[in-house]
Amino acid sequence: MKRDMKLVRKILLYVEVNFIDVALYDIEIEGYDLKTIAYHCKICYDAKLISDYKGSYASDELMNFGVGSLTWYGHEFLEKIKDDTIWDKTEKVMKEKGIKFTITAIEKIATKFIDIGIQAAINSIT
Repeated sequence: MKRDMKLVRKILLYVEVNFIDVALYDIEIEGYDLKTIAYHCKICYDAKLISDYKGSYASDELMNFGVGSLTWYGHEFLEKIKDDTIWDKTEKVMKEKGIKFTITAIEKIATKFIDIGIQAAINSIT
């Protein structure tokens, strides 16, 4: 299955809003089927963005799955891409420049946009 970073972002946003103190089961995200969401939750776990992932299977078919909270790194990554404007600018630059949609690349570009905003804020108060 091909990795979809838009779905990864949607999953992280969902977990941030909905996780309280117990696992979230069978996350539903419009436009995506259960297997696709589960796969992306698993790779979020593998990337240490979320704290847990567990799938339940019967006859080699995914029946349901659960995920834990965001990790510290998951929160840090999400903060960089949470804002729709930053995400849209990051995605646009990556597409225009032919940059692969990796976590590292997304972080670096989103951070640059955040740094520009911070510098503008500092300049406005001096």
